[in-house]
Amino acid sequence: MTTATTPELEPAIRSALKHGHTIDITTIGRRSGEPRRIEMMFHSFDGHLYISGMPNPDKTRAWLQNLRANPHFTFHLKQLVQADLPATAREITEDPERREVMTKVADAWHRAVEPMLTQSPLVEVTIEGFAPFE
Repeated sequence: MTTATTPELEPAIRSALKHGHTIDITTIGRRSGEPRRIEMMFHSFDGHLYISGMPNPDKTRAWLQNLRANPHFTFHLKQLVQADLPATAREITEDPERREVMTKVADAWHRAVEPMLTQSPLVEVTIEGFAPFE
């Protein structure tokens, strides 16, 4: 497994980030302070990276609560290339940005956008040392 500390120097990482797929993220537990790793999907739209989840009004999402408490986490690529990338989360809660991005997520998942707007988390991911791309 390759661990990248300078993603701007890794063409394989840049290529892998252009297409959403399954990743893991490791957050820091808001209560325990311990690392918490979970599998999820990421999306790449217009040079920016996002993570989201399926609509669920009743589910507490520990990973999102952890990111709210500490937005720094590790973004683990594990398919096309393996890399552990330091990242920062920014939750997107306000329209029109939320509607614009969530419409793309819903389309990618072949889901109705309205339930996703009201019941799905949406986080923009910034990879340290990695500028948005086209």
